Amino acid sequence: MDASPRGVAAPFAVCCLGVALFSVMDATMKGLGLEIGLYNALFWRALAGTVLGLILMLGTRQRWPGAAVLRIHLLRGVVVAAMAALFFWAILRLPLAEAIALSFIAPLIALYLAAWMLKESVGRRAIGASLLGLIGVAVILSGRLQGRYEPDALIGALAVLGSALLFAWNLIIQRRQAQLASPIEVAFFQHLIMLGVFTLAAPFWLIVPSLDAVPLIVLAATLAFTSLAALAWAYARAEAQRLIPVEYSAFIWAAIIGWLVFGEPLTIPTLAGALLIIAGCLIAARSKRAAIAHVEAGTA
Repeated sequence: MDASPRGVAAPFAVCCLGVALFSVMDATMKGLGLEIGLYNALFWRALAGTVLGLILMLGTRQRWPGAAVLRIHLLRGVVVAAMAALFFWAILRLPLAEAIALSFIAPLIALYLAAWMLKESVGRRAIGASLLGLIGVAVILSGRLQGRYEPDALIGALAVLGSALLFAWNLIIQRRQAQLASPIEVAFFQHLIMLGVFTLAAPFWLIVPSLDAVPLIVLAATLAFTSLAALAWAYARAEAQRLIPVEYSAFIWAAIIGWLVFGEPLTIPTLAGALLIIAGCLIAARSKRAAIAHVEAGTA
């Protein structure tokens, strides 16, 4: 693997694209959840993503993974199912940008999880980049949060924080998974396992959506599948500590989408915080690369 900054440029750019697509998917899921309910939005997106993944698995003649890799797929799929349920439940009760901002505790947690679980050397510049991103988030929150919450919104904020803890774990599993499976395989099994988890509640909550909801379901599934594949490709080619700060760029997209779709204004604190987040990402992209820890198949 190329250790030069140029060698990391492609994974960094692809990771940025994956985060941007995820941000658009978040907005799509918020609209879909408001239309057909959270559970059905999650179930039908998982079903559409599974069908898309199966077509690509068969079309590209992907090999079926071994038991050790399947265990990693299963673990991440269950973690992401819980994470997604908490996060999307929250964004139905909070502004999209505010929910994204609250979730930014996750990359900082994941930075240290990477050092502990993946034996990656966390450099001072990488830590500084993450802290700079968090300062940007704090600036944004200072303009958005006034310390007054409706009870439902407060529960939504707590749900985001719970989702963030799971998201930090997900980032580390993603790093291991990406080194052992192709991007198509990663995306397919995540949707398949999430579908299995959500199917457990189908007898109680499942409904057949109207035809008007089908385009949003297909769009959400396509965005989720593509972004998962992009992130899997990037994390297979660069250290977690190099890519984790990119997660902060999600707020920039959330702010733009929130303004265009949901009518949320772009404030001075939002713009100032976004500039700090971008600066943190650029510092992370230019930081000196440390050796990538070898990941054994089947590790927990």
